[in-house]
Amino acid sequence: MGTPVWIAICVVALVVGVLCGHFLLSGGSGTATGSTTISESQLDSTIATYTYNGSSHAITAREVLEQNGSLDNQSNDDGTYNVPSADDILSYARNAVVLEDANSQNITVTDDVSQYAQSTLGTDDYATIGSNYGLDEDATKSLLHDAAVIKKLRDSVVTTTVPDQPTAPTAPSDGNQDTTSADYAQYIINLAGDEWDSANNTWASTDGTYYSALSTYSISNDSASYAAAEQAYYVAYSNYSTAASQASSEWTAYVNTLLSKTSIQISSLAV
Repeated sequence: MGTPVWIAICVVALVVGVLCGHFLLSGGSGTATGSTTISESQLDSTIATYTYNGSSHAITAREVLEQNGSLDNQSNDDGTYNVPSADDILSYARNAVVLEDANSQNITVTDDVSQYAQSTLGTDDYATIGSNYGLDEDATKSLLHDAAVIKKLRDSVVTTTVPDQPTAPTAPSDGNQDTTSADYAQYIINLAGDEWDSANNTWASTDGTYYSALSTYSISNDSASYAAAEQAYYVAYSNYSTAASQASSEWTAYVNTLLSKTSIQISSLAV
């Protein structure tokens, strides 16, 4: 089966990231029949049970399937549905555990859902967003609500500040790396921030990462080469990548702590 829709939405949004870690997996209940499909009447049957912080929760086939899109888009020609895979069941349970943790911390979102959709997907037209994933408007809003809750939880957990991902400077039309312009100078100054002293038209210090990378280039408030701007981009991207990796590690460690308190029993799935 494909990537769960809510994860697809969050990947587009570059927010949630990968929820790694493992559950304590217990054996099957013995109810598996070996069938790879289920009928419509079986959609609300329990296919797994997870236990988190001492409380058990049933997971139905319907719940797992709906994280991949509308049921209409997943039915087979004979009206049956493919049994959810183990990966999809585990994915659903992971998300449920994270949302339960957010709820225990009274993390809620209201207008944040619209803001989240607009900032990450460029629109809060839930019908339009859902059409890309085979979801109706209500289901899309529900998934985005959950994503906004998880983002809010993540923001409260992760202490590393991740800068905006830098955009590379525009290369000169003739490909000449030594081409200079005021735009390239401004590009570098914007990235360097307080490492550059605009009032004195020079570096503010000689111990910063931008100075270390650009000290051999001729740079002023009004002029710098494309080569220098490109080098500044590499520094900015390295800083961004390092911070993003650290933030991801913090979030992964937090989620893994939650999952270490969770066990799951899968009773019926396609192998």
